[in-house]
Amino acid sequence: MSGGFFERIKAGLSKTRNLVRGSLDELLGGQRRIDAALLEEVEELLVSADFGLKTAHDIIQAVERRRHREGIADAVALRRALAQEVQARLLAIAQESLRFAGTSPTVLLIVGVNGVGKTTSVGKLAHYYGSMGKRVVLGAGDTFRAAAAEQLVIWGVRAGVEVIRHEAGSDPAAVAFDAAKAAVARRADLLIIDTAGRLHNKVNLMEELKKVHRVLSREIPGAPHETFLVLDATTGQNALAQAKIFCEAVAVSGIILTKLDGTARGGIIVAIAGELGVPVRFVGLGEGLDDLRPFDPEAFTQTLFGPE
Repeated sequence: MSGGFFERIKAGLSKTRNLVRGSLDELLGGQRRIDAALLEEVEELLVSADFGLKTAHDIIQAVERRRHREGIADAVALRRALAQEVQARLLAIAQESLRFAGTSPTVLLIVGVNGVGKTTSVGKLAHYYGSMGKRVVLGAGDTFRAAAAEQLVIWGVRAGVEVIRHEAGSDPAAVAFDAAKAAVARRADLLIIDTAGRLHNKVNLMEELKKVHRVLSREIPGAPHETFLVLDATTGQNALAQAKIFCEAVAVSGIILTKLDGTARGGIIVAIAGELGVPVRFVGLGEGLDDLRPFDPEAFTQTLFGPE
């Protein structure tokens, strides 16, 4: 990872970093003894940073076992143990890139609720993979929101890729069908399908998403090969709740975490990994075309627990 990108990650995680590091410094001040009472306070700190109740508890339990086994007795050793436990959970499920299908187009389905940045993320993904030499086609499957297709077309122009769209109010499955046909005809490497902002408590919309899934699988073997859920990092534990609902409805293979711009508590990344076993694949660090980047677990951990 370039130094510049590391600085961007550091800036994006500034709220979490300041909370974790500042509170740890306070807790560990005065050469305080590392004991069960201190670790309980550290667990509360992790919860406040959006690591989630279960994941924070699991991390502290692991550190407690190591405290007895390894003799963790000072602040440096405790920070190292926390970093190692967090990084191990992220690396255990990490996936660096899409699993391209080979002879037929790889199909990536993008899901999530309204307002999290799905359409923007689709455009940035098109640019990212297009810059790698991949031929990309986009499907404007968000037909409920009148401006969604227009927005995707603008992103398509910026990324230099073709967008398949229908009129507002059309059947999203029909868009998926035409996009799949176009991707095959154009020998595309990657087809990315945008979808409407599914309200996670609306069964009918989830059923429609499953219909899109069925149409794609009929047209392209194994499609969709990946399903990325877009979450807004600023919503904290609400993002985890959304992730749980979507993972129950569709086979989510990765998370795109948007708006990691310094206002969010990035501990939600660890909570998602710990509770759902789904890796964060990309993080959004700004509004520019190049501001969606692959997530790096080691850089994340270093940012939260490493030296200044």
